[in-house]
Amino acid sequence: MGCKGYLRTFAVSGSALALSSALAQAADMPEYPLPPLPQTRSSLIDANSGWYLRGDLGAHWGLIGGAESATPPNPVDNSLGTGMTASLGAGIKSSWLRTDVTIDYASPVKYQGTVAAAGDTTAKIQAITALLNGYIDLGTWYHITPYIGGGVGAAYTRISDYVGTAPAPIGGGSAPNRWNFAWAGMAGVAVPISHNMMVDVGYRYLNIGNFSTGNDAFAATTFKNVAAHELRVGLRWSFDDLRYTR
Repeated sequence: MGCKGYLRTFAVSGSALALSSALAQAADMPEYPLPPLPQTRSSLIDANSGWYLRGDLGAHWGLIGGAESATPPNPVDNSLGTGMTASLGAGIKSSWLRTDVTIDYASPVKYQGTVAAAGDTTAKIQAITALLNGYIDLGTWYHITPYIGGGVGAAYTRISDYVGTAPAPIGGGSAPNRWNFAWAGMAGVAVPISHNMMVDVGYRYLNIGNFSTGNDAFAATTFKNVAAHELRVGLRWSFDDLRYTR
């Protein structure tokens, strides 16, 4: 073998040795984790904190605990009819706690009672309520957030078209408008429909207390424990975007 053959063999052996050393060093190097993939916005959870506006529409079914006339006998078989309600409000949310202020308009509902003949005592009852409300969100499952809440405030009551029989029929009486203490209990669910909008479906019990027709001594009637069951559907618009989670 000539000199060139020795040089060629030496070069090949050196290259193989260098390649083996590089592979060994690469095997001994520590492994570094790959950077995480960017998070995708896959679901909406109402976890934001911030201010919101709300609007609600609903139906209410009147309740009455009884009626008391200035001169007996008192009306019996007392009942209140049904009506509609509309509400506007503003509030703030912080994690699982919400508070808001709402003003509710309720359409007049018909009162009917019996003194001498069935349904001979009638009136229309209406109230506008202003409430300070608090709610507790009970967690979120499949984008649905149930809640419970309560509210206190005042009701501006109005009685019109009163017709009574005590002792003789007197019609057309109206009572002076007045403010009453009011309170409410609520429960419902909320579902996000966009980045900052939620649909709110709920039930509310509203109590506006006792008030009188304000007619003369013969026809005046006091309505006791006036209240309503309400089913409401509304929208809540948040000033801040809803947070996203995977």
